[in-house]
Amino acid sequence: MNPAFSVVFLTTASGAGYGLLAWLGVLNAAGVLPRSAWFGLPALAVALALIVAGLMGSTFHLGHPERAWRALSQWRSSWLSREGVMAIITFAPAGGFGLAWLVLGAAAPATVALGLAAALCGALTVFSQAMIYASLKPIRQWHQGAVPVNFLLLGAFSGAACLAALSGGAAVPVVVALAFGVAALAAKLGYWRAIDRAPALATLASATGLGGMGPVRSLELPHTEENYLLREMGFAIGRRHARRLRAIAAGLGFALPLLLLLLALVGLGPAPTAAAALAALAGVYVERWLFFAEATHTVTLYYGRAA
Repeated sequence: MNPAFSVVFLTTASGAGYGLLAWLGVLNAAGVLPRSAWFGLPALAVALALIVAGLMGSTFHLGHPERAWRALSQWRSSWLSREGVMAIITFAPAGGFGLAWLVLGAAAPATVALGLAAALCGALTVFSQAMIYASLKPIRQWHQGAVPVNFLLLGAFSGAACLAALSGGAAVPVVVALAFGVAALAAKLGYWRAIDRAPALATLASATGLGGMGPVRSLELPHTEENYLLREMGFAIGRRHARRLRAIAAGLGFALPLLLLLLALVGLGPAPTAAAALAALAGVYVERWLFFAEATHTVTLYYGRAA
């Protein structure tokens, strides 16, 4: 699939933003975050800024951005519509969370309740975003349960890394980021192993129904030049480049942030956490680019490409 910048940026930035929002709500409810509004409001502002930046960036992928509102009407059947609806709904408890923190204080029951509601809505938005891809049966790399798990874990990890940086290297956010970084890396490695070993959904023989007549091959391609299907669904990346980019994503997005978080945990100050958050965001961006680039649609069989 064509890894469009707008969609890659959307899933990276909004995932981190919803992850940060969720951890603010959960860890504030647990009473392990600074209670000052000077911490809570800027941290919430960063979360909302990441979310809004991702959502705004996604509109550049639309042929008619002014019609984006129409996608919200299909929430009964479309995961894309459900994501949009949940994204809008999330702003209500998130805004109330910030207002309650400022007026009532971080420990007030209303603040805690609104924070937990915002965390739940954020998680549901990320899940809906992941299901846009996991629900597509013709793309074998996406149509599996590991996709929403990876989206949720990567959002939780990148959001926790941002919270660790914003909290000045506080112990609990750092430990949370470490734990979810390890879990996200394990899930990502498992996903890569699974898509490498999974058989193709179809072959040219099975797609044409000519499998019993011997080897099947195309005599000529259906088009003499590139068309929309090839541009959007026939994007190909060489195995050598894919493996190299996987190594970069694993090193930059997981190994380096985990090392920096460990250094912060042993008392080297808050600086490593800021570097860890930036590395995590950059690494997740590479990972998300690969998520799209490695996906193959069965329609490419008719253009002589493996699915």
